[in-house]
Amino acid sequence: MTEVRSERMTVANDEGLVVFLIGARANRWWNIPIVWGVARTMQRILKELAADPEAGLLGFEAYGGRTTLMVQYWRSLEHLQRYARARDREHMKGWRAWIKKWSTGAMGIWHETYVVEPGASESLYHHMPPFGLGKVRPLIPAKAHRRTTRAAEVTRPVPAPFS
Repeated sequence: MTEVRSERMTVANDEGLVVFLIGARANRWWNIPIVWGVARTMQRILKELAADPEAGLLGFEAYGGRTTLMVQYWRSLEHLQRYARARDREHMKGWRAWIKKWSTGAMGIWHETYVVEPGASESLYHHMPPFGLGKVRPLIPAKAHRRTTRAAEVTRPVPAPFS
């Protein structure tokens, strides 16, 4: 079991990264072959990425249920796109299977991609083992200006809300 750290910790995001959210939704859960096929494809993708650190996946967290969520951390957008488009990799094999036989409506798939520029993120962990971004980047004590959520050094202005 990973040790819980009682100290307030944060991550200095000096390098930037990509946060990739991906998941699926069982619309007709009783269609087990499709549900199982999509799940097995993701397992093969993760196994392939774990065996090839140069592909660029830094780490991930996964959550299950009718709608699944996986939060992935990638070294760069270029790494993510290069992997997704590689014809000989598990992702492309799974995408072809989706198009040819699984895209029946029994399952829905989704993803969102966020490019996080250096210094444009904030994280805080208190009474937590290393988790999320704190598992893929070095944790440092959250002291002084890094002690609260105001610590983010976001360099872009926040747009005004819709009127």
